[in-house]
Amino acid sequence: MPMPPHNRRAFRAAAALGAAGLIALAAAPAAFADESAPELVIGGVEPIDGVKPGSIFDAPVTVANKGTGVADKVWVTYSVTRGLDFAEVPSNCRTQHVRPYDEMPERWTMVCAFAQAVEPGVGYTPERPLRVKVLDRALHDELRLRVGEDEPGADDNGTPPVAGTAPAVKLVEGQAGGEGSAHVVDVPVTSVNTADYQVTGAALKGSVGDTVTMGVKFTNAGPAWVMPRAGDRVVSVRITLPTGTSVVKRGQFCQAKGKAYVCGMRSLNDGSHETYTFELKIEKRVAHAKGSVALSTEERPFDPNKANDRADITLDVTGAGPSGSTSGSGGSAGGSTNGPDGSAGGSSSTGDDGTTTNGGTLAETGASVLPLTGAAAAVVVTGVGTLLVVRRRRTQSLS
Repeated sequence: MPMPPHNRRAFRAAAALGAAGLIALAAAPAAFADESAPELVIGGVEPIDGVKPGSIFDAPVTVANKGTGVADKVWVTYSVTRGLDFAEVPSNCRTQHVRPYDEMPERWTMVCAFAQAVEPGVGYTPERPLRVKVLDRALHDELRLRVGEDEPGADDNGTPPVAGTAPAVKLVEGQAGGEGSAHVVDVPVTSVNTADYQVTGAALKGSVGDTVTMGVKFTNAGPAWVMPRAGDRVVSVRITLPTGTSVVKRGQFCQAKGKAYVCGMRSLNDGSHETYTFELKIEKRVAHAKGSVALSTEERPFDPNKANDRADITLDVTGAGPSGSTSGSGGSAGGSTNGPDGSAGGSSSTGDDGTTTNGGTLAETGASVLPLTGAAAAVVVTGVGTLLVVRRRRTQSLS
């Protein structure tokens, strides 16, 4: 409905007043802004190398104010990955265990409150340095330090925070001018330790035409856990199937690459393992048929035991079946046998693009679900990078 003339005039007046108010508000920060503000940074911590499991080391920290205003209160957060722990927790600090999620590994955090002024241009250190325990599983770990003027909240993915019981600690004035240039600093901690990666093979038995289940395994037997570092090649498992078999269903976290399958794992924690379960059809009898499961060949100085990096997959074909192929299939490749999940069975002979030579797509065979939460979201599958393996919903052609 058209607006009456007097209402239109009132609307224009209100709009004019509103515009004037916005202009005034926009100008206000320039007139009333407080140019003096604190800028807190962390410094004084160098990379820590060569520590041994069972030992304790000190991590001296410098808190500096590079701004022009005084910080009335300071919070310092210490965070360590799962190979480390805090030797003591002062009563002005609280700790929390945080489970792995997204790209973040499992860790423990300690938040310390310092109710004291931090002056500009001055460096401060805790009167007692942070003391860190090196656990039996330590190898490649990280100490993260953060400083701020506002109290950090608890991590939603962690346990309820627990207050410390050791005597409170305070900041004491140190070197004038302070150190550091960032409010968050990551410090690598490298321990003298080993981790034994190993694989376990399988012994298969069946007649021509049978579908058999094969389970091979990767294990980190420890004692150390392994946190992949930037630039490191990630370990993978390469599975070569026995000649004379075809794939009905492939293992979880595995994809075809050349004439083998390359598989990743959800965790490299100490004691973790991953079993890769394949369903294979025995297409023909091949004398002394044998496959293998083996670790990828990147350098792993922490894993000196190479004897268990490879294992055999043996196949004993029973009965008096033919030594040639069955169902009209030729060579070592099977036909387009359908698996339990309705996918087309691929062959142990594949192209580098992950497709079978008879036109079937191995990417469609088998599937698995990996929730995209927690550390499981970072499933590694390659020697050339990191690949998240998730269930791909098989689509059916309408044509």
